[in-house]
Amino acid sequence: MTIHWLNSVDSTQNHLKEALRSKNYQAPVAVATLRQTHGIGSRGNSWIGLDGNLFFSFAITQESLPDDLKLESASIYFMYLLKETFVKEGSKLWLKWPNDLYIDLKKVGGCITTIQGDNLICGIGINSKHAPDNFGIIDIDFDLKVLLESYLKFIEKKISWKQVFSNYKLEFEHSRRKIPQSSHNDISYIDAQMMDDGSLMCNGTRIYSQR
Repeated sequence: MTIHWLNSVDSTQNHLKEALRSKNYQAPVAVATLRQTHGIGSRGNSWIGLDGNLFFSFAITQESLPDDLKLESASIYFMYLLKETFVKEGSKLWLKWPNDLYIDLKKVGGCITTIQGDNLICGIGINSKHAPDNFGIIDIDFDLKVLLESYLKFIEKKISWKQVFSNYKLEFEHSRRKIPQSSHNDISYIDAQMMDDGSLMCNGTRIYSQR
């Protein structure tokens, strides 16, 4: 996968969407930067882009996804693979359902996935050097470019959703008590049942995200 490193950008997600729309880029492709001025977070929030942190978005065709991966499961899938990439380097990162990376009880990264035409676009922000108040920083030193290349190669292996989910489901059982209740939609992780597509069954309601 080709990676375009940018000196600065308002949002890697917006930049990639426009580049694909104008046919300047073609999937599979990624854009990355250490300076993002107007990043997009989940639930309509902005992602605070402190200089020196890692921000990137990548696009892959839906045809290149694992055959058993449903689109609604994509955020868990991609973030679990990213978590595993860091863990291999010695990090104690863990994935809080469905798409937030944590060190202990502090968020250090998140993602947003969207569909544009035949492409799935995933944008990720990682606090690799600095963090706003109440957020955390990745617990290992690493080469940003080398790690990003390793992660994207990991994606290209097309590991099945079944394999990723079986590992994540075990992690969810061990981590659900770390943050027992979400601040969004009053999701109680302790009482929730995880379904085969990564959604949660809470009080008879199936939930796919915290939005």
